[in-house]
Amino acid sequence: MPNLGDELHHSGWNACSSCFGDATKKRNRLILPSLISSRIYVVDVGTDLRAPRLFKVVNSEDVFWKCNLGYPHTSHCLGSGEIMISTLGDPAGSGKGGFILLDGETFEIKGNWEKGDKIPPMGYDFWYQPRHNVLISTEWGIPKCLGYGFDPNDLKKGRYGRRLNVWDWTTHAYVQAIDVGEDAAPLEIRFLHNPDAAEGYVGCTISSAIHRFYKTERGDWAAEKVIQVPSKKVEGWLLPDMPGFITDILISLDDRFLYFSNWLHGDIRQYDISNTRKPKLVGQVFVGGSITKGGPVTVCRDEELQSQPDPFFIKGKKVPGGPQMIQLSLDGKRLYVTTSLYSAWDRQFYPDLIKDGSVMLQLDVDTEQGGLTVNDSFLVDFGKEPEGPCLAHEIRYPGGDCTSDIWV
Repeated sequence: MPNLGDELHHSGWNACSSCFGDATKKRNRLILPSLISSRIYVVDVGTDLRAPRLFKVVNSEDVFWKCNLGYPHTSHCLGSGEIMISTLGDPAGSGKGGFILLDGETFEIKGNWEKGDKIPPMGYDFWYQPRHNVLISTEWGIPKCLGYGFDPNDLKKGRYGRRLNVWDWTTHAYVQAIDVGEDAAPLEIRFLHNPDAAEGYVGCTISSAIHRFYKTERGDWAAEKVIQVPSKKVEGWLLPDMPGFITDILISLDDRFLYFSNWLHGDIRQYDISNTRKPKLVGQVFVGGSITKGGPVTVCRDEELQSQPDPFFIKGKKVPGGPQMIQLSLDGKRLYVTTSLYSAWDRQFYPDLIKDGSVMLQLDVDTEQGGLTVNDSFLVDFGKEPEGPCLAHEIRYPGGDCTSDIWV
């Protein structure tokens, strides 16, 4: 990119399965919103897949003036051919959970997707399910607070999100809020891939819980907690209780397995969700984190582990940071993991990430019985990038993946 300090965070395609049946659509542009600068980059990956080139830059001023929004995050393509991007706040850095709408051909801003005066106080991720006339968005926190790192003094002051926000897909109206707990900070949200499904999961970061959301018999929406990762009593850390810090979740394309990462505890988990109300843990592997042996943190009480995990090495390199973003291959057999969350938070919790750069790992998945194993021969070390070190975050597959495609 031509600028530094943008904080490229999440990304999306100009076309996905929501455009199925339209032969004119090609998945040849990658949409890259910038979480700090509020620019939106469009990258041409169709002309030469191995040599992506910058196609267009949507300047932050256009985002500010045309939408009164800022801090863009999740990008999804729509069946209409347009591109929709969620935001965390307004241009001043206060919370505001709105949406930017881009033209799918020119990538010019068309305006706001949302309609009406009611807008959630915060935003982050979203997913839509047209057959149930619904879009649900999540809340991280107030952007001008997040940029300084995690401050415990911000807790219990309304600066972190607590709601799932339900929208009418047809009218674009904000119709319902589902409370998942004070300072829960619900981040990544996934409906089941089955377009008829009226349920899915959301990962709550600070509360370290997975909630199942679902459509009720009344026709509105509700949520129930189905997984709780216990905090660990620790010494030598920011707080006496260390949460797992669930920062990413995904569902396999066959809707059989749920995966999520605990960025602080350092593990990736795999759950069988054949019974969506009672997920069953079937795979777990530690690949770093804040509680490894020999580090500054001592675990005093742990409801899950008998001892602290060993530091994680691969190809002779000690991996800094913890598992963060995850992406699953279409056949469900390869789970890829990166280790950077957000530069201000990386600097606070894992300063070695800033010095050494992040990595990408591959986990081999047992899709029959469940189970995760690190592929010891696979390592992408972003500390060795030209003009690096780099902090790698979200992963996309050119042919489609488990978090960008929505079926209508």
